[in-house]
Parts: sequence; structure tokens; C-alpha cells
Amino acid sequence: MASLLARAFADDPAMRWIFPDPVDRMRRLPRLFRVIFDSDARGMRLVTPGGEAATLWRAPGRSRAGRWETLRRAIPLVRALGAARGRAMAVADAIDAHMPDEPFWYLHIAGCDPRHQGRGFGAAAVRGGLARVPVELPAYLETATEANLGFYGALGFAVTGEWRVPGGGPRFWSMLRRTERPA
Repeated sequence: MASLLARAFADDPAMRWIFPDPVDRMRRLPRLFRVIFDSDARGMRLVTPGGEAATLWRAPGRSRAGRWETLRRAIPLVRALGAARGRAMAVADAIDAHMPDEPFWYLHIAGCDPRHQGRGFGAAAVRGGLARVPVELPAYLETATEANLGFYGALGFAVTGEWRVPGGGPRFWSMLRRTERPA
């Protein structure tokens, strides 16, 4: 799954800003996604049957990594990020600052292998998670890819904010999907 997500995020604006050198980015992204995959173990980790797309979800109250979680993963995270630690922390801090105050399911990572994009696998992976989210709770995500706005909009997400990572970082959009309780 780490290799799939590395391919999916190879051209992501946030990952390009964190790892400006494309060779270094492709070397580090699988390591980074292994750490992220492990840190999302308490949520939902879903992959399509053929491994074309994956989503990593964090449960309500677990959208931000706690101190213990951060300390436990510090060495693998430092190894994965290398000299990009400062830019990665700037992105993480900006993401944390824009999260909703209410309880929500967090679509932390959603990626589709570029070879399979446009064939419904990414939407299937996101829908698989949304189907497991209780109707009384919203789902939240952020994206740094403007082209993703229509994709997520078609899945019921609406833009709730647009912001930039301080220090010359990329632009992000916050998106929320609310569901109604059945009558």
C-alpha cells in the first residue's frame, strides 16, 4: 500500500513542496506512507480488491496524532522525511489548525495508482469508507490538488475553506461531508 500511495502522491502539490527534488521524493514517499499507514491503524485502512486505490481514515477524536503516537513514530518519521522535516511539520501544523471543532471521521489519505485513475477505483475506495461512517457524523478531508474538488464534490463533500501553508507552502481546500439522519 505504501508503494501505491507513493505513486498516487508523486505529483501532489504538498508532496512536491515537502520534497522538491523528484528523485528524493520517490525514494522517501514509500517510507513516509509506511509510517502513515501504521499511525492510522486505529481508524479504517481500506484498499480496493485489486490494489488500485486506498484510503486511510482516522476516527473521531483521533484526527491529530497525539504526543505518545508522535514520540513512538519519531525515529521512522525522521528517517522518512530527512531534511524535509521542517516543511512537513509546517504542512501538518497548518492542516491541524484548519480541522473542524466538531467530531468527524477524517479521510486522512486517499490515493489511486495513476495507472488506474479515471476508472472509478478511487471513488470506490472513498465510498467504502463513507459507507462505514455513522450517519450522524460528518466526514472531513483536505486536498492540495484543485482538480480533486470536483471528485470529492461528486461524493458529497463541500468546500468549507481555502488556505495556504505559511512560509510559501501550497494552497489547500478543506472539505466536509454532512449526512442526514434517515427520517
